[in-house]
Amino acid sequence: MIKIGIIGGSGLEDPQLLQNISIKETETPFGKPTSPLTSGTIGSTEVVLIARHGKQHQYSPTALNYRANIYALKEAGVTHIMATTACGSLKIEIGRGHFVILDQFIDFTKHRINTFADNFENGVVHAAMAHPFHEGLRDVLYQAVKKLKYPVHPKGTVITIEGPRFSTKAESNMFRLWGADVINMSVATEAALANELGIPYAAIAMSTDYDCWKEDEAPVSWEEVLHTFHQNADRVKEILVEAVGAVNRLDGRK
Repeated sequence: MIKIGIIGGSGLEDPQLLQNISIKETETPFGKPTSPLTSGTIGSTEVVLIARHGKQHQYSPTALNYRANIYALKEAGVTHIMATTACGSLKIEIGRGHFVILDQFIDFTKHRINTFADNFENGVVHAAMAHPFHEGLRDVLYQAVKKLKYPVHPKGTVITIEGPRFSTKAESNMFRLWGADVINMSVATEAALANELGIPYAAIAMSTDYDCWKEDEAPVSWEEVLHTFHQNADRVKEILVEAVGAVNRLDGRK
């Protein structure tokens, strides 16, 4: 039976998506997740929601417990994970409010634990990561956005930086030269951990700004990110409801 985990990103900590809600505090071998698990249903599909940065957005991107979040979803019986994230655009064609169905990441973080294998006492762990985002889930998200007729890009490479600071102009231009399409502070870590546990994971990114590479406008600010995300929060909810309703066409975990 399919059970969807939803990781709500910036501006979507408490989206009121679910019916038949129950809330459970939980603990994992890796500590407490960043929020209680909110369980319920969307249509006939069971869903478990977690707020990436906490209910009050109290955890910075580097400080939050990614391992506990992913492990808690696994313990809750989640079979697939959909994540939402705000991102900065590194390409002129990815405008504010556009959605990107991520297909690759570049991990530029420096201080995070992005594996459950603290040692190899129980065997060597080298997770395959050539295709870190699940193709079936990616297609479900893409078709959901297309059906709702919102601007969407079917693929994109995200570079995940440490945070909480934004990029310098030199960094932003370097990331563009590397071939990144968008930038954020969370997704690469989550994708790596979900893949290591064998949980299909996909992320839908909403562009909120142009980082700081674009010379004809002011560099990104936190206020700008939140303003754009809040303007489009209802669209994100619609997309998730549509996607969860369609995800049962996936054949098991494929």
